[in-house]
Amino acid sequence: MPSKESWSGRKTNRAAVHKSKQEGRQQNLLIAALGMKLGSQKSSVTIWQPLKLFAYSQLTSLVRRATLKENEQIPKYEKVHNFKVHTFRGPHWCEYCANFMWGLIAQGVKCAGLNSEGLYRVSGFSDLIEDVKMAFDRDGEKADISVNMYEDINIITGALKLYFRDLPIPLITYDAYPKFIESAKTMDPDEQLESLHEALRLLPPAHCETLRFLMAHLKRVTLHEKENLMNAENLGIVFGPTLMRSPELDAMAALNDIRYQRLVVELLIKNEDILF
Repeated sequence: MPSKESWSGRKTNRAAVHKSKQEGRQQNLLIAALGMKLGSQKSSVTIWQPLKLFAYSQLTSLVRRATLKENEQIPKYEKVHNFKVHTFRGPHWCEYCANFMWGLIAQGVKCAGLNSEGLYRVSGFSDLIEDVKMAFDRDGEKADISVNMYEDINIITGALKLYFRDLPIPLITYDAYPKFIESAKTMDPDEQLESLHEALRLLPPAHCETLRFLMAHLKRVTLHEKENLMNAENLGIVFGPTLMRSPELDAMAALNDIRYQRLVVELLIKNEDILF
C-alpha cells in the first residue's frame, strides 16, 4: 500500500505535467497565431512577417487619417458673420455668406450642464421650450437662456433640437444627404472617413460651420459619459433624424435610413477632430 508521501509526490508530479502540457498548448496557439515556427532556419522571417504586415496596415491607416486632418480641410470663415434676421425660426440670414443659420457661431456653443443625466435625450417641459423660442423671436441674440432664467438644462437642449427640426432645409442638406448615407454604409473605416470628408464638402459653408461647432459641443458631452450616460451612439440616436431628413417621399425608404442617420452623427462626433 503506497504511503502518504508517495501518493502526495505522484499528485504533485501529475499537476506539474498537466501545467507543462497546458503551457505548451498556449505556446503552440501563440505560434500559430503569429505564423511562427520556432527552431527552423526561417524563424526570423516567419516571426516578423505578420508583425510587419500589421504594423504596415496601422501605419497606412494613420497616414490616411493624417492626410484628411491636414490637407483639404473644410474652409473656415475669415470674416465675422452679420446676421440680418434674428428670430428663432429664421431664416437667419448672414449677409456675408448668404446662408441661414442660428447664432451658434456669433454666440458660441455654451456647454452647460454637461453632467446632467440623459442630456439631449431627456425632454424639457414643452411650454418652457416654447418660451425660449419666443425669447429668441423677441430678443434675438440678447435672449436670456442662462441658468437664472431656465434652471432645467433640458429646456435649453429641447429648444436647440426644436430649432434644427424646424429648419426648412436640414443642417445636412437634401443635396448632400445621399453621400452621407453612402458613407455610413461603407464598411472600411478609412474609406468611411474619406467618404464623410467628401460629403462635408457638399454642404453650404454656413451649414458646415454650424455642424462643426455642434459636433465639437457633442464631443465634449461624450467626455462626461460616466455622469450623463450619453455616448456618441446615444447622441446619434437623438440627433440623426434631427439634423438630416430623407429627400425621398417614400415613408418606408425614410424609415430604413434611420439607422444610417444615427451612424452618420455618431461618426461625426467620434471623428470631429479629424473631419473638421
